[in-house]
Amino acid sequence: MTLGSFGRLALAALAAATLSAARAADDVSVNVKLLLAARSSDAAGIHRALGAGASPDSRNRLGETALLIALKKDDLATAKTMLAAGTDVNIAAANGVTPLMAAAFGGHDGIVAELLARGADAGATDRLGKNAMTYAAGQGHAAIVRALLAKGVDANAVYRNDLTALMWAAGYGRNDVVKALLEAGARTDPRDNRGKTAADIAREAGYPETVTLLLPPK
Repeated sequence: MTLGSFGRLALAALAAATLSAARAADDVSVNVKLLLAARSSDAAGIHRALGAGASPDSRNRLGETALLIALKKDDLATAKTMLAAGTDVNIAAANGVTPLMAAAFGGHDGIVAELLARGADAGATDRLGKNAMTYAAGQGHAAIVRALLAKGVDANAVYRNDLTALMWAAGYGRNDVVKALLEAGARTDPRDNRGKTAADIAREAGYPETVTLLLPPK
């Protein structure tokens, strides 16, 4: 019994579909290997996965790329590897956190500079309404705050709950950041949605030196 033309075509289509599925499975596998290697800071595993064709933009179920995973772990070596591999620097996780936000929170000046040079969106906000500036200000990373200001971030921008970067810095007693923002023209008179100024916030948080910086000279 021999196959007719239709039968041969059907078998060929089935073989092609099987091969395509196998290749897709391989692609998923190397992408997963890349993410697992990033999670465990396995440099060799990361290079193997990339060499095997893993996408630098692969994401885990939380929407995190290997770059974001690395920055959240303060693993700068892996972050630099993924940047060199061409990861899209603006891919955000499901919660809206971007690599720039993670680097700003962690105080990684050099990575922030590279992300900005590669087109990272300094204005992106996460689900909490925070962005790279508010994270850097709250954590006290003055050099990053200055880098963001130099990139065009408005020192008087108003974020969720009518908070400014100056208020974020004041609430945590981040005096170096307060000085950097004031030098950039940040105003001290705006009030948040509770009616409090940056000085009020600093006073309530117990930072008298910060309050002094924020009050007009006598």
